[in-house]
Amino acid sequence: MKILLTLISVLSIPVVLTAQTITCRNHLTIPETRPNSVQPTYTNPVISGFNPDPSVCRVGDDYYLATSSFEYFPGVPIYHSKDLVNWELIGHALTRKSQLNLENIWPSGGIFAPTLRYHKGTFYMITTVRGGGGNFYVTAKHPEGPWSDPVWVDEPVFDPDLFFDDNGKVYYTRRSEFDKKGIVQAEIDIETGKLLTPLKLISKGLISPDCEGPHIYKMFGKYYLMMAEGGTRALHMETIARSDSPSGPWEPCPHNPILANHTAWQETVRATGHADLVQTPGGSWWMVHLATRHPGYDHTSPLGRETFLEPVEWEDGWPIVNHNHTSQIKNYVETLPLHPWPEQPVRDDFDSHTLGLQYAFIRNPDPESYSLTERDGYLRLHGNEFNTNSYFSPVFVGRRQKDLECIVSTRMIYRPANGEEAGLTAFMDYQHHYDILITRRGDRVYAVLRKTIGDVICDVAEREISDDRVILGIDAGPQKYTFWFQENDGGKMILGTGLTQYIGSEIAGTFTGMFFGVYASGNGKPAVKPADFDWFDYQPVKK
Repeated sequence: MKILLTLISVLSIPVVLTAQTITCRNHLTIPETRPNSVQPTYTNPVISGFNPDPSVCRVGDDYYLATSSFEYFPGVPIYHSKDLVNWELIGHALTRKSQLNLENIWPSGGIFAPTLRYHKGTFYMITTVRGGGGNFYVTAKHPEGPWSDPVWVDEPVFDPDLFFDDNGKVYYTRRSEFDKKGIVQAEIDIETGKLLTPLKLISKGLISPDCEGPHIYKMFGKYYLMMAEGGTRALHMETIARSDSPSGPWEPCPHNPILANHTAWQETVRATGHADLVQTPGGSWWMVHLATRHPGYDHTSPLGRETFLEPVEWEDGWPIVNHNHTSQIKNYVETLPLHPWPEQPVRDDFDSHTLGLQYAFIRNPDPESYSLTERDGYLRLHGNEFNTNSYFSPVFVGRRQKDLECIVSTRMIYRPANGEEAGLTAFMDYQHHYDILITRRGDRVYAVLRKTIGDVICDVAEREISDDRVILGIDAGPQKYTFWFQENDGGKMILGTGLTQYIGSEIAGTFTGMFFGVYASGNGKPAVKPADFDWFDYQPVKK
């Protein structure tokens, strides 16, 4: 097998096999011993920051991809690519409360893994809102929207998939109830969401009974079931099986798992799984999947689960992922002609009357708490009774941390009433975050660094300030965050640091990733004074 894989990996000649096997085009690879001048053709992740559970579909020469969003709103980011390597955020599938009601959703509840498909001129996005009604799908003629209101299917469990068969039948497949441990399936009326047959257990897993994220495909005259197994942490992996029927019985791939990094400890990539397959017009195959990056030795991933890309070859009708079934940061394979998108500007001056697509709220926002028009050129926040330590929804506007090293800053104009606060936060969830904030205590105003790690909440540093105009900043690195502020006429003052590991997703136990956000709070009551943010900078540190 290893000899055959080696021979395949060095060929770039199109190969046509019989219908019982496959039609494929192999990827050009560069030998493992590379001169220093050879640069990787692309690097993972291809969509960085909190973007787990990717699902991809192709329409002509364009590729569209959806990821999970959990308790954040709007829900289900939609990305567009021309080359599978460079992705541009073009919208969200769930932008209205009528589509996605996140009230009282627990942290890491809400929107679980979506499946994105295109069939006869219509996009379908099916997903689960955990704690808010179950499994549903929405449709659109254009991937950037508008998307329809939900068509509800059923409530239990999560990770639904839609498969459109050649004979007109549509199959609904998802994880089974927890006591059954497996994958269930039924035919579905795609117009109404009604299940036409009883749900049937079609797999108990190929390696582990902890299986989820199923996708059904029809390829090379066979039906394939691909799924994630082993949980979404260190033992996460991807498996595949095939059958003459979309419901099985299934013949397991002889080299399962087809993707797994839990034995590749030399790589900083871990938790690989929850994948989806796509074929290019030229015949090559690719896989998108989630994974985590671990830059240090503490086993935590500061950014959470991200979207990775792998080349796929086929041998005897089975996929060979990235030649050795593992994922890595640097990749030396033939890609599609690269089509990068314009870089996003570092600064958002809040000159528009709508927020950019990069921003998100914790659960559904209260429209009365946010304004881009009350003070022209500013984002104004009216704090509610909740702060960043609240289980409920603070007044918060954030964006994903997408780079292990970056500088985030904002200029705030703020005259807090006694006990009120506003500031900038490095936020994983309500029990794991670091805040640099401005608050008033009596007749004095302070810049404060607060750490929240589990049930330990501590103001670790403070400095009295005299100006109501202040820049708040965070210098992010793989191991720590450095928090600083700058008064209008003064120099940069460092308040302190916080280790990334203590608010990483593994310590927090979250399915999400790190956000940088601005917030405001009245700490137990609605705030009297608004906080005005003049601009927000996100500057990646490039080496």
